[in-house]
Amino acid sequence: MREAVAVTRTTLTTLPGLGTVLAAKVIGHVGHISRFPTEHRFASYTGSAPLDASSGNNVRHRLNTGGNRALNSVLHTIAVCQIRDGRRGQGYYLRKISEGKTPSEARRALKRRLSNVVYRIMKRNQRNHLAQAAWHTEALSGHDRPDSSPT
Repeated sequence: MREAVAVTRTTLTTLPGLGTVLAAKVIGHVGHISRFPTEHRFASYTGSAPLDASSGNNVRHRLNTGGNRALNSVLHTIAVCQIRDGRRGQGYYLRKISEGKTPSEARRALKRRLSNVVYRIMKRNQRNHLAQAAWHTEALSGHDRPDSSPT
């Protein structure tokens, strides 16, 4: 599996809590990130976009039970690892709790934030791969041209 992830040249594994196995799951389920025009659509696909459950003056959001449950599980694992290990996500999680959110709501907010991070990493990887492919194609086409200098 390590070799398969390495072939994709992804940088997903630089995200704390996201190792080779989880990166493989993300790549396998998402495919081409260009399928998702915005991070909001990606979050909806992963099931990390919260659903409005407000009533009167009480503004709340509830768990989205739709979306790709395997990707939602990956985001949950990353969130739990970051909260437990004191990573970047722990500060965000604790801030949400201090704002009055329950632990479940704070974890849900962190999963949404992590969904955005995963989306941005995959978009950046796609841009880098396209730029490298364009450069490689241009370099090859330059070598295929006949020499225009007279001999």
